[in-house]
Amino acid sequence: MKINPIHKAACHCGAIELEIKLPDGLRDPSRCNCSICRKRGAIAISVELADLNVTKGAEKLCLYQFNTMTAKHYFCSVCGIYTHHQRRSNPNQYAVNVACLEGVNPYELGDVPVTDGINHSCDQ
Repeated sequence: MKINPIHKAACHCGAIELEIKLPDGLRDPSRCNCSICRKRGAIAISVELADLNVTKGAEKLCLYQFNTMTAKHYFCSVCGIYTHHQRRSNPNQYAVNVACLEGVNPYELGDVPVTDGINHSCDQ
């Protein structure tokens, strides 16, 4: 039996919808302790840029950047939910908010490792 690698994701109000290719499922979820991730509390998984497609509401996405202006954090302009960001540590990847994935309850993931975004590898 082949498992469908395409997963749907959305913000809270449904204005933003994404299709994300996850051929290996929810691999390596993590949290980050940098200033923005600590405040939003999201669990994220990484995908290649080509594996994320905004299927609805691209015009409703807002962009937030800070500090080095490298990472691109996207959130819904209607409900405010963070959906994904283009990573600073690997600009060829997006980090996707696991809580936005259809059928996924982030509270059922158990212990999720925390990456050290305060001491970011790009700052070394």
